[in-house]
Amino acid sequence: MSENSFSQVTGRRPKGRMLLTGMLAAAALTAVAVAPSAASATVTPATNKTAKPTVVLVHGAFADSSSWNKVIPKLQRAGYPVIAAANPLRDLNGDSAYVSSVLSSIAGPVILVGHSYGGEVISNAAVGHANVKALVYIAAFVPDEGESGLDLTGKYPGSLLATSLITRDFPLPDGGTGTDAYVDAAKFRAAFAADLPAGDAALMAATQRPASLAALGSPSGAPAWKTLPSWYLVAGSDKAIPAAAERFMAKRAKAHTTEIKGASHVVMISHPDATVDLITAAARATS
Repeated sequence: MSENSFSQVTGRRPKGRMLLTGMLAAAALTAVAVAPSAASATVTPATNKTAKPTVVLVHGAFADSSSWNKVIPKLQRAGYPVIAAANPLRDLNGDSAYVSSVLSSIAGPVILVGHSYGGEVISNAAVGHANVKALVYIAAFVPDEGESGLDLTGKYPGSLLATSLITRDFPLPDGGTGTDAYVDAAKFRAAFAADLPAGDAALMAATQRPASLAALGSPSGAPAWKTLPSWYLVAGSDKAIPAAAERFMAKRAKAHTTEIKGASHVVMISHPDATVDLITAAARATS
């Protein structure tokens, strides 16, 4: 029997059809009430509802974000939101712009941490970001305007990097050719991670991310450490960036400095507790 026939005989509409019609009408009204128009949709930074600042970790050359794996859980257990940013390692301006975009997406205060070449990146990326409250350098470059990582590495004797690097060409988007630098796997532990077990150093050597020579040789812009408080962890037996260079840069930046004797360049891996202590000291001092 059709719906019209049913109505003519009974004077009533089918209950199932009435229920379905009512549900569809209610759904349509709800959609109109709650759905924003496409034109009005906007993207806003994620809101940090915690009382503690977000810690943004920036790795350096010949490494990746996994180099922070022993630091991140300790910070999270202490209640800090953490972002381990992927540093492109292509050129200093572009790398800094990328990390700057990450900072722009964070609502609330930030403690910005850099290791090695990541120190150059954070020095440039933090400029213009009022939410960055402190810079923390972990065996990192702290360049002044016009200085490059290569300049600072050669400022004092002791680095093994110059005799440990190998290069490979790679294609550029414009059709040109760039040059990547890697640490020779056979020399990786001595130059980069002497205080780690041999197996751990071999794994890092195999998974290292190269840095372009353009990035390592790029001069810094006006650095944020001239206007922001900074903290520095010196690796006392660093064979990548000489410890004497680290002390010089920390002193020049008037950084609150801690030194660990015998620590290699990857001090955040061999001494994660000291690394976390320095980061949280910066957070407490600037909260």
